Amino acid sequence: MPPTQKLADTEPIRVVIIDDQELFRRGLAMLLTAETGIEVAGEAGDGAQGVELVASVVPDVVLLDIRMPRQSGIEACAAIKDAVPSAKIIILTVSDEEADLYEAVKSGASGYLLKDSSIEEVAQAVRVVADGQSLISPSMAVKLIDEFKQMSRPERSHVPGLKLTERELEVLRFVAKGLNNRDIAKELFISENTVKNHVRNILEKLQLHSRMEAVMYAVKEKLLDLP
Repeated sequence: MPPTQKLADTEPIRVVIIDDQELFRRGLAMLLTAETGIEVAGEAGDGAQGVELVASVVPDVVLLDIRMPRQSGIEACAAIKDAVPSAKIIILTVSDEEADLYEAVKSGASGYLLKDSSIEEVAQAVRVVADGQSLISPSMAVKLIDEFKQMSRPERSHVPGLKLTERELEVLRFVAKGLNNRDIAKELFISENTVKNHVRNILEKLQLHSRMEAVMYAVKEKLLDLP
C-alpha cells in the first residue's frame, strides 16, 4: 500500500515539523503527539534538512517556518511540493507580512498560521489540510481578502482557454469566502464528495496546487467579483 494512501479512520495523520527554534519545535511535537489521530513523523531544524526529511518519510502534512537558515520556508515549500506533491504544507510563523502569505500560497502552501495560534487551532489546521482543504489565520484572511478587492477592481477581461463551468465558479466563490467543503455542500444543496470533485477539477484546469492559490488566480484574472 503506497505511503500516501490512508485507510479511513485507522491511520494517523503523519506530520513533519520544520523550524529552526528547537524549543518551539520540540514543544509543538510533544503537544501534537498528544492529539488524537496525529503522529509526528520527524523534525528538522532548517529548510534544506526539512526537504530531505520530507522526501524520506513522505508525511501527510508539513508544518513549516519561514525564517530559517540554509533555505527559507518559502524555498523549502516549493521544493517539498516538487519532491512530494501529496504533502500538504502549513506555514507556521511569526510573520504577518502580506508578501510572505502570497509567496507561501504561490509556492503551494495549503495553510498559513501565526505562531500565537493555540495548539487546538494548529491541530485543527492539520486535520483540515489533510482532508484537502485550506486554512489561514483569521487576521491573515482579512489581508488576503483586502488584496482580492484590490486585484478585482480593474475591468473584467476575458481569459482565453480557461473553461470553468458555472458550478465550478460558484464553488470557487464560496472557497474565496472561506467556506469548507461541508458548508459549500449545504449552500449548493449537493454532496460533500461532489464539492471535493469540483475543487479537484478547478485545480486541474488552472494547473495550481491549492485552494487558496486557485482563488488568488481567479480574482487576479477577474473571474470572481468580491464585494
